[in-house]
Amino acid sequence: MAMTFRKAVPAERDDVERILWTSFTPYVRNLGREITFHHYTFLAAAIERGDVYLALDGEEIVGVAATERRDGGLYIDRLGVAPTRQGAGLGSFLLERIEQIARSGGLKGLSLETAEMAEGNIRLYRRHGFEIVRRGPPAHGRDAHMRVFMEKTFI
Repeated sequence: MAMTFRKAVPAERDDVERILWTSFTPYVRNLGREITFHHYTFLAAAIERGDVYLALDGEEIVGVAATERRDGGLYIDRLGVAPTRQGAGLGSFLLERIEQIARSGGLKGLSLETAEMAEGNIRLYRRHGFEIVRRGPPAHGRDAHMRVFMEKTFI
C-alpha cells in the first residue's frame, strides 16, 4: 500500500500518543526513566495548532512527527514509528516530508535533539543532512545523559 502523509486531527490524539508511547518507551528506558502520562500532555494543543504530522499505511497510523516553530525554523520535537514498522524507512519518509513543509514555508531549516547514546538516531539524521552543532545536558534535567543537538540549514 502507498504511504500517505498529512496533519493529525484532534480525534486521532489517542492513536498519536500510542505510536509515540510505544516507539519512545525503549529510548526513555535506556535513559533510566519511564514514560508517564505527563510526557504527552502537549499533544492536544500541538494537534490543534497543526504541528503534528502522520505517516499512514492505508488508514493505519504508522508514524508521527511532532514539530514546533522555533527561531525561524522547524524543531522536530518527537519522531516516532510504530515498533512493528521500524527499520522500514518510515523515519526517513517523515523527515523528508517535514523538510518539504519547512522549505515550502520559507523556514531557514530543521533542528532536533537526541540522546548521545542513541547512535541509530544520529546516523538517521546525518543521512538526511543534519549536523551536530553542540552537545550538552538535557534542559529538562530528568536524566544526566548527554544530548546531541542537530541542525539542517537550508541554503
